[in-house]
Amino acid sequence: MDIYQVAISPLLFNFLKTDPEWLHQQTIRSLSWLSQTSNPSAHWVNQRLQHSLCLKDPRLGQNLFGLNFPNPLGLAAGFDKDGIAANIWSSLGFGFAELGTVTFVAQPGNPRPRLFRLPLDQAALNRMGFNNSGAAAMAARLAQDRQELACSIPIGINLGKSKVTPLEAAAGDYLNSFRLLKELGDYFVVNVSSPNTPGLRSLQDASMLSAILDLLHQENPAQKPIFVKIAPDLEWEAIADIIALAKTYQLAGIIATNTTIRRDGLKTQVIKQTGKSPLDEAGGISGAPVRDRSTEVIRFIWQQTQGKIPIIGVGGIFTPEDAWEKITAGASLIQVYTGWIYQGPMMVRRILEGLLLYLEKNKLNSITEAVGTCEKK
Repeated sequence: MDIYQVAISPLLFNFLKTDPEWLHQQTIRSLSWLSQTSNPSAHWVNQRLQHSLCLKDPRLGQNLFGLNFPNPLGLAAGFDKDGIAANIWSSLGFGFAELGTVTFVAQPGNPRPRLFRLPLDQAALNRMGFNNSGAAAMAARLAQDRQELACSIPIGINLGKSKVTPLEAAAGDYLNSFRLLKELGDYFVVNVSSPNTPGLRSLQDASMLSAILDLLHQENPAQKPIFVKIAPDLEWEAIADIIALAKTYQLAGIIATNTTIRRDGLKTQVIKQTGKSPLDEAGGISGAPVRDRSTEVIRFIWQQTQGKIPIIGVGGIFTPEDAWEKITAGASLIQVYTGWIYQGPMMVRRILEGLLLYLEKNKLNSITEAVGTCEKK
């Protein structure tokens, strides 16, 4: 029995109707405490979590862009914005974790309320606006914790544009963050696809994105893997342009996709906190409503690149079937956030167990062999 789904989430979401952002903050604080391995109590709990939630099997492991991933399931950006729980994610079963989104200038984000659950749609609507303590604060924290950090999984850092920075100066803003953090992350993500910073998505335009990638390329002699994260709402031609840039700048890969600004087919009629329809609320939708579109984008990238550019697939993953669909469409790695909130911490192990069953069913020896198999037929 999964106590989270049976008791905890119904209590928090339905009975107590806890504010999503407040609950998120409390969760991060608790996870930050658990990540303090020098604390005997936290260390004991940490070990119990590893025993219950982690699943190790060599068939799930991959070596990609010079990094070892013990399994393909990672935590998406947005949960640990300031990297205060970086050491705990491996204990929760994840094969990698992405910190941020972090901006060069610390910023409070958009006015509250700015995070809403849409349980009828297995979705969330957020307009957080890259609230974070800034790249310098994250760098100081990660540098201080580096000696204690016992992370056995790759840690990525998701970079965004500071709201106060004009669009024409965006490239320098990303560069400043990268300079502060480049020695502290295993890979980096250029986030130009959040709908919650004015004008940000225009940076997906080939000429503007090229300016950002050019500066990062010059600042990256160590050749840290760099990804670009794209929106699910892009037209195929725009995605093809980004693929071309990924080849030109020898990017490690593409993350597909961010949240969507579309509202098609939502069952939720009214958001209780505001009394408005989701159609009238700004922000991006994550979770089940973006599942199919993100998989379509993954499939398109795989087909256009003949599987030569690694893809991290994210959007609407709740079950092993969802994960398998994205992997066989072409994603080497996958990420979760909204699904993890709804399904709870046991979700990671359930998905990994399900992936192993799919490998056995299809007579495959490793997750690498499964990548893009739907497109190879």
